[in-house]
Amino acid sequence: MTLRASTGIGLQKRLHDSEIFLDLAASDLQELIQQALDELVDCGKLHARQRGAIQATLDERGEGELRDLGGGVGVIRVRFEAQNGDTDRCALVRVPEGVRASDHEKVHYVWLVVAPYGAATPSNEELEPFGWMLHDERFSASIIGANDPMQVLATYQLYLEYVEAPPDQRRPSMVPTYPSVAPADVGFGAGLMADIRRKRPFYVGDFTDGLNSKGLATILFLFFACLAPSIAFGGLLAFLTDGEIGTVEAILATAIGGVTYALFAGQPLTLLGSTGPVTIFIALLYILCKQLGVPFLPGLFWIGTWTAVMMMVLALTNASRYIRYFTRFTDEIFAALISAIFITEALRDILGDILGEEVPTTGELLALVLALGTYVIAQQLSRVRQKPLLTQTAREFLADFGPAIAITLMTAAAWAMRPIELDHLAVPDQFATTSGRPWLVSPTDAPVWFWIASVPIAGLATVLLFLDQNITVRIVNSPHHRLKKGAGYNLDMAVISVLVAVCAAFGLPWLVAATVRSLNHVRALATVRHHAHGEHIISVEENRLTPLVVHLLIGGSLLFLGLLREIPMSVVFGLFLFMGIASLRGNQFVDRLKLWVTDPTLYPPTHYVRRVSRTVLHTFTLIQVACLIFLWTVKESSFGVLFPLCIAMLVPIRRGLDRLFSQKDLAFLDADEEPEEEQYREMD
Repeated sequence: MTLRASTGIGLQKRLHDSEIFLDLAASDLQELIQQALDELVDCGKLHARQRGAIQATLDERGEGELRDLGGGVGVIRVRFEAQNGDTDRCALVRVPEGVRASDHEKVHYVWLVVAPYGAATPSNEELEPFGWMLHDERFSASIIGANDPMQVLATYQLYLEYVEAPPDQRRPSMVPTYPSVAPADVGFGAGLMADIRRKRPFYVGDFTDGLNSKGLATILFLFFACLAPSIAFGGLLAFLTDGEIGTVEAILATAIGGVTYALFAGQPLTLLGSTGPVTIFIALLYILCKQLGVPFLPGLFWIGTWTAVMMMVLALTNASRYIRYFTRFTDEIFAALISAIFITEALRDILGDILGEEVPTTGELLALVLALGTYVIAQQLSRVRQKPLLTQTAREFLADFGPAIAITLMTAAAWAMRPIELDHLAVPDQFATTSGRPWLVSPTDAPVWFWIASVPIAGLATVLLFLDQNITVRIVNSPHHRLKKGAGYNLDMAVISVLVAVCAAFGLPWLVAATVRSLNHVRALATVRHHAHGEHIISVEENRLTPLVVHLLIGGSLLFLGLLREIPMSVVFGLFLFMGIASLRGNQFVDRLKLWVTDPTLYPPTHYVRRVSRTVLHTFTLIQVACLIFLWTVKESSFGVLFPLCIAMLVPIRRGLDRLFSQKDLAFLDADEEPEEEQYREMD
């Protein structure tokens, strides 16, 4: 369909003049009309007298016909006997559960036109373009996840600008990249309450929607995909904190956090877990507490408690809206930092003992073989998906379970090599803390002065958790995933704040949204359409059941501590090496770094290579390199605890690039475009 300028502008004016009601919990057409009329009365757009006249007409003649306009949009016209001064009223209503139109198709957006008999009303042709936008995947997710009417209006404005622009002038910045972040003009707690109201109609269906074969396959896959990093990060924390926090604590935190988040969060597709930046930050806090003479876990209690308070304040003040200032520029540097942390920590522990001795021992050489074997097996299995071997189902299985298979095989190899001594995961014989301490932390063991002195440290922790959580959730809510139930940034943040407080009380590692695990969750639940230039997601089975069961199973793994104790630490570090190198794939920053040593005649035909000069391309990449080096230098310095603040400073640096580069160049270099969609989008 072709959008005429007059039609598009006409609908834009109609949207501005209409009331927009989001997520009315109506089960049928009659209930929808009644609720919408009540809303019109409440907002002053309809008088009680008019409401009575309309009700009389409905009682006499019924609701009328709901016409399907396509794209999940319908229109119904309700007439009434006019009196002096009566004019038409129009409302756009979003119905999460949907209602049936006259052709039996389910629609989720209904134009309700209320007008006196004989009065002109907007034609179907004028209202249809709203459905056209819902057919366009670049804009549909923004409307589906809209938090308030202003976001609907802003998205339609972008859509109008996009379709009216000549094809060679359509900028990526015209597309609403991160649509579900709530607007700024809401009061204290209003954003959180809006998230709750928006998610409430879906709550029961969130559990039943996971009752299918895809949900079962997702549970089996994600159990291992989430358990392996929990074991790995737990082992790393035990190493970095001298056993104060270890594998048992990491698994328990993952189970408790995952179950709680699945039950109460706004976006249950997001999976929680320990992450590289948070793990390193906790290790830095351990060093800081030792330097200050403060017991680590009591000190971590006060830092975590203040962090939880600050994060709840952020949830109540709708602070997640500021995440829109984090663009691909900042995301790429953040992702590269995580990869660098994984790789360096792995290599430091795999090669540290060997490089420090003239003649390595048999145990050290075996540890090296096990670490590299874990990496190679996981790496090769992850690439099976693109190979022509076996069936697609078998390839998917091997690729998805690659890390778990690598851990199992290398642990079996280590067991077969006994009695060669190796360092294993620090796991107690029975369910207990790694160090044997009581589960509850005694906050009074920290000096009184630290109760208040921990506030600024908690501020840094809040910055890190806020960024780590929201960047991942924003990626999960990307329009590319075509989610239909909307986001809940403030609700997510509130749940995280409660979990941080619980973890602080029990001496558990803090949890936030884990990017790779969350994207694996979305991918496992997605229906994907493959085409000549890649693939794109058609739909996702959004539900709470799969993350709930996965994390219940992870909690159940604590019944098998004896098996976990058999895993060598070298296998854990091999897994970290794999995670670090694998996460570099798809990072456009890394791809542009490779261009520095690539023949210019062999550059890939990506959108930024075709549209931006080489000088601008390499200068932009060089600035990112400088930012990454600065972040790494701060993290490794005695001021390492400040590195979350340095991550936040990437925002003003990015905004300062507006003075160095043209908006056109930045639109292509900083566009949110997936690599596999490069050629596909150029054909649009």
